Amino acid sequence: MHLSSLSLLNFKNCQEISIEFSERVNCFLGNNGQGKTNLLDAIHYLSYTKSFFNSIDSQNILFNQPFFTIESNCMVDDESVHLHCALKRGDKKIFRKNKKAYKRLSDHIGLLPVVMITPFDINLVLDGSEIRRKFIDVLISQFNKAYLDQLIGYNRLLLQRNKLLKKWAESNLFQPDLLEVINVQLVEKGNFIYSTRKQFLLDFIPEFNHFYEKISKSSEHVELHYESSLNGNTFSSLLQENLDKDRRLTYTSVGIHKDDLIFKIHDQPLKKFGSQGQQKSFLIALKLAKFQFIKNQKGFAPILLLDDIFDKLDNNRVSYLLDLIQSKELGQTFITDTDLEKVPAILASMKIDYKAFEINNGKTKQL
Repeated sequence: MHLSSLSLLNFKNCQEISIEFSERVNCFLGNNGQGKTNLLDAIHYLSYTKSFFNSIDSQNILFNQPFFTIESNCMVDDESVHLHCALKRGDKKIFRKNKKAYKRLSDHIGLLPVVMITPFDINLVLDGSEIRRKFIDVLISQFNKAYLDQLIGYNRLLLQRNKLLKKWAESNLFQPDLLEVINVQLVEKGNFIYSTRKQFLLDFIPEFNHFYEKISKSSEHVELHYESSLNGNTFSSLLQENLDKDRRLTYTSVGIHKDDLIFKIHDQPLKKFGSQGQQKSFLIALKLAKFQFIKNQKGFAPILLLDDIFDKLDNNRVSYLLDLIQSKELGQTFITDTDLEKVPAILASMKIDYKAFEINNGKTKQL
């Protein structure tokens, strides 16, 4: 699987760009703020139907322009595929595969898997549980359509239940029959999501441990732990036991939407006790395990996006990633860097096929 080309119109700071890619490695080079990462984000958009950095679609349109488009020709399972995404201010986003619009954007998820490694990954360590749940959910959804459908349904039911709780608190109008109908469906979908996450992590954790050991070159004890209120409890009983609390809070306080993925090193929280180097190794191992897991499930390598990592990582971690690229384990890879010569020189010395592009104020020039 690979991208053959990418065309952008009014996407972020890229007014008009058209690029033909190498099947192996592509480098976007130039000073900060010129649009290198925006090109990676456009590729991410083609995979997930949304930006990695900005969830408000209209804010990805170039300033003072009415719309943006992203287009790409790519090869997926030896089939030539044309992808087209367009958004006009105030209108619904349109996503097409081979000129046919998707009825649901979720139907596209998994066609073009992408894994991004970026300095912003540190938010997985520093931020709250929502970003770590999203990491799990996005990963599983790449190869499990049923999971994505159940997750969408669960979130819709959760909104309905919370509205009902709020109405109950504001008007003192209790609708037990409607609440029970929502609870039954919420429990069914929640149990499916919970069991799928548990099984996924049983398979994922060995991959993570493997990569952490390779990257850190140490025997440090690291751990991923799935924390859920459903551990040792039934979802239906939790909803019943917390009904009065939920009524006071006017939202659902228990369920898989409160789950977390706990990061530990030597049995202590990584956030508090991990050094910067240990945290970086942990996050790269997490992303490479994601890459390998998708590759195992799909039967082909995802596209890998490496954003500004050569400035942020030490030589040992960079060397490990370059060795993986040289071994062809990683498939098509996109790299951003501020130096016009460093990465191309390294790739040339390792006899890795590549194309390099200078990015300047949203415009590209092949080097």
